[in-house]
Amino acid sequence: MTSLSQRFSALIARMVTDRSKLPTFVDRLITDVAKRPDGLPARLVDSLLNLSSEPAAPTSVPSSRLRVFIGPTNYSGQGFAWSRALEKSSADLQARNLEVELPGGFTFPADSKVSVSHYNRSRNWQQGEFTAVSQFTHVLYEAERPIFGSMFSRDIRREIHALQQANVSVALMCHGTDVRSPRRHRDLTKWSPYCDEGELSRQHQKEVDVNLSLIATLALPTFVSTPDLLVDVPDAHWCPVVVDGSVWRTSTIPLKRKKPVVVHVPSMGVIKGTHLIEETLNNLDDEGLIDYRPFRGVAASDMPGLISQADVLLDQFRIGSYGVAAVEAMFAGRVVVGHVVDKVRKIILEKTGSDVPIVEATPETLEVVMREICTNSRHFQKVARAGLAFAQAFHDGRYSSSVLAKYWIQSDHEAETPERKQP
Repeated sequence: MTSLSQRFSALIARMVTDRSKLPTFVDRLITDVAKRPDGLPARLVDSLLNLSSEPAAPTSVPSSRLRVFIGPTNYSGQGFAWSRALEKSSADLQARNLEVELPGGFTFPADSKVSVSHYNRSRNWQQGEFTAVSQFTHVLYEAERPIFGSMFSRDIRREIHALQQANVSVALMCHGTDVRSPRRHRDLTKWSPYCDEGELSRQHQKEVDVNLSLIATLALPTFVSTPDLLVDVPDAHWCPVVVDGSVWRTSTIPLKRKKPVVVHVPSMGVIKGTHLIEETLNNLDDEGLIDYRPFRGVAASDMPGLISQADVLLDQFRIGSYGVAAVEAMFAGRVVVGHVVDKVRKIILEKTGSDVPIVEATPETLEVVMREICTNSRHFQKVARAGLAFAQAFHDGRYSSSVLAKYWIQSDHEAETPERKQP
C-alpha cells in the first residue's frame, strides 16, 4: 500500500510540474484540487496520498524566553531563512518554521514539514501542531494561509483567536500573489501579467480583495517580503527576503570574457516574461554577441554553481520588482538585469537610503541594454559590486530581523504580560 501511495504521489508531482502541457480539463482539475481542498476531488487525492503513511511529528517547541513560529508556506525557503536570521539577532530567541509540502513543488530547508494531505485531513497532526504552536510566544502567518489545515474550518480568524487566547502574539507576512492586486498592478506597469489573464485575473482579484479585507480587519502587525507589495498594503513594513550569501559568493569577476554568459532561470516563465524576451536574446546569441543559456526546472541545490558560471542574470520583466533570484545573483557578484518600476525604486530608496543596483530593462529596451553591457564592461562590473554591497546590507538577515523586532517582537515584548507561559 505504501508503494502505491508513493507511485501516486510521483504521478501527481509530474502532473503539477508539467501541467502546462496537459489537456485543459486536467489543468482545471489540478486547480480545483488546489483551490477547494475540501471538495470531493481533493479528498480522493488526499486519501490516495495517505495510504499507510504516518503524519509528521509536531513542530518542536524551543525552551528560549522568546519563541517565534513561522508558517505554513516557506516560499523560496524564506520562513526558514527569517527564522535563522531572528535567532542570530538575539541570544534569548529561538525560531521554528513549518512548510506544507506539495507534490511537484520545489524543496527548501524547513524546521518542520508536513504533507499537504496530512495537513488537510489528519486530525492527529492538526491537534498536535496546535498544541505545539500555542506554546510559542510569537506566530507569523505567511500569505494569510491557515496553519492547522481544516481544524478551524480553514478560518485563520478562528485560529488567531485561539492562539491569542493562549497569549500568543500574532503577525502577518504577505508574500506576493496573495495581496498583489491585478487592478492596481495593471496601472503599475504595461508589462503586467494581469493584462493577459482575463477570467483568471478577475478570480485572482476576488481572492486578493478577500485577503486585503482580512488584513484590514485583523489590524495585526503586517509585513511584506518584496517592496512592490507596499503599493497594495501601504501600512505594512518591508521585511526583505533573506539569502545565505556564503552559498553564493564567488571570486570570479563578471564580464571578463569577450562573449558574456547570460542566464535566465524562470520559476514561472509567463510571470517572469520569458516569452517576451527570448527572441531578442536568441538573436543576440545568433549574432555572437552573448552566450545565452536559458534553464528551467533547476533544483535549488544546483543554482549556486549555475549562477557562478554566468556574467549576467536576467531576472523578471513583468512584476516590476525583484525577489530571491535577483538577490542570489547579487551575492554572487553577477550583473542583474530586470524591470523594476520607478515607484518601487523610490520605495527602496526611501526605506534603505540606497538605489537598488538592478540594471533597468523592459522587453522593449533589453536589446539596447545588453549591447551596452557588452561594450561597457567596467561600468557594469561596478554595478555588480554595488549589487553585492546592497545584498550584504539588506538581504543577509540583519535588516529583516531588525524590522520584525522593531515593529512586532520588541514592541510586543515591552508590553508582555506575566501570564505568558513557558513551554
